This record gives sequence, structure tokens and C-alpha cells, in this order.
Amino acid sequence: MNINEKLATIQVEFKSKKSRFNSFGKYYFRSAEDILEATKPFLNKLGVTVTINEELISSEHGPVLQVTATCSDGKDAINATAIVGVDLNQKGMQMPQRYGAASSYGKKYALGNLFLIDDTQDSDATNSHGKNGVAKVTQNKTKKTIEVGDEAYTKALAYVESGGKISVIQSKYDLSQQAQKDLLSFAIKDEL
Repeated sequence: MNINEKLATIQVEFKSKKSRFNSFGKYYFRSAEDILEATKPFLNKLGVTVTINEELISSEHGPVLQVTATCSDGKDAINATAIVGVDLNQKGMQMPQRYGAASSYGKKYALGNLFLIDDTQDSDATNSHGKNGVAKVTQNKTKKTIEVGDEAYTKALAYVESGGKISVIQSKYDLSQQAQKDLLSFAIKDEL
């Protein structure tokens, strides 16, 4: 089996219950630790490893964590990335807790992206936490992926160059890992 087939096996057979309960929002959810625990049976069976890498990036809105989950068979690897802002003004948390919360959230979503975990029915994705009195349900739409060299990439680069936000691009398009890094790098250079 090649790495694509191994990852596809995990994606199809993966099961992880939502075993954690959020008493504030009154819903169950799964954590990054739950996801990692559920992947362990596949590691030896398929001869793969799963690793997570975090990189702290600066942006105009404050610190951002870029979290990359990787599935590798020792020869080839497939990555999935999540970008998470660190809320420096989160009440009731000390600074290490703020970074820890962003790290946990980023790991969960990078792993979810890698293993195609559908959280559209997850209350964590749809709960408004009491804001506006109703839960916001988001639709899963297939987005076009922007690759370096595409016409859309050139437009995205011009948009960021003119002061546009990467988050606006990501709300409409998926970005390849390289396109995302390039745009983030350009945005950071532009701030300096």
C-alpha cells in the first residue's frame, strides 16, 4: 500500500466518539487526544506514524499558530494544516492557558482535516454559545483549492498585497499548503 491508500484506510475506518462534555454549551465533543487515541490501532497495522508540528506566526491581529498534522510511512508523507489565532484577551485564563487552548484547538482541526473527520454535526462547530439565541449551522460546500501559480493565487497575492485578509480568502477557497505559507509569509513581511 502506498501512503495515499494507507491514509484512505484510516479515513474510512476511523471512529472516535465525542466523549467530552462542554457544560457551558451543553454538548459533547472530541478532543485532539481522543482523535490521536483512535488512530493508534492503525499505526502498527499500516506501518504509519502521525505527528503534529506547531509554528508560531505573527499577524496584524496577534499571534497565530499554524498546526500541521502529518501521516507518514517513512518514505512518503501527507500533511494537513490548521491556522488558529491566540486570543490574548481571553478572560479567566492566564497566558499559558491561552496558548494551550489555541494549540489544542489547532491540533483538533489539523487532525480533523487529515483524517476527514466531519464535524458539521458537532455542536462545537455549530453552537453559538448563547449568542443571538440560536445555534449557527454552517453548510459544507466544496471550495476550489488555490495552488501556487494558479490565476486565483495571483489574485489572492494581489489582494493580500493591497491589505486584504487571508481569512477572507480562506472563507471562499481552500489553500494548498505552499500557497498558504507563501501568503502568510507575504502578509508578515508586509507588516514589518
